[in-house]
Amino acid sequence: MGEGIIGVRVNKIIMKKLVYMIIVLTVIGLVSGGVLSVVYSAMLPKIEANLVKATDEAIFEVLPGTKTYQQKSVEDVIYYECFDATGAKVGTAVVCDGNGYQGEIKMMVGINADMTKFTGMSVLEQVETPGLGAKIAEQSFENQFKNLVTNPPIEYVKSKKPEQDNQIEAITGATISSRAVVNIINKAVAEVISR
Repeated sequence: MGEGIIGVRVNKIIMKKLVYMIIVLTVIGLVSGGVLSVVYSAMLPKIEANLVKATDEAIFEVLPGTKTYQQKSVEDVIYYECFDATGAKVGTAVVCDGNGYQGEIKMMVGINADMTKFTGMSVLEQVETPGLGAKIAEQSFENQFKNLVTNPPIEYVKSKKPEQDNQIEAITGATISSRAVVNIINKAVAEVISR
């Protein structure tokens, strides 16, 4: 009978500790969440300003000569109609995003005013494998998109130099990332051209 009373007391002690731990962890979680929320709210204007700055830089990089632009969208694709100092259309900058090998890839591509050729490509965000897929953000890969034709859609070739006006050379050892870039760009650009 004494063992039953001891067992009940032990269970009560364990339950009290368990309830105490749950309360402490809940309070810690609420305080941490609150602090993160306050910091995020305080930093939001800077985050938004940096996004605008990154967008501006990417637009001016892929469409040299741009002085002003107007944001538009079609389906889920955001694009920018770009103009020079005289108000003449320079071209269109298209935000292209989608899944790569390791996560989301976000790029900006420039297309000339008559929508026949790419003027450039810039990777804005990527989390591809360092040393392999991450090479999509290197200048040597991005430069391949200058002066490519928009029709037919971009293709990639492996282990050889491009032979057509719509081809790029895939990164050795990172074919999946190269294919993802091509597919993401083709999909977004097709949406904008067909608007």
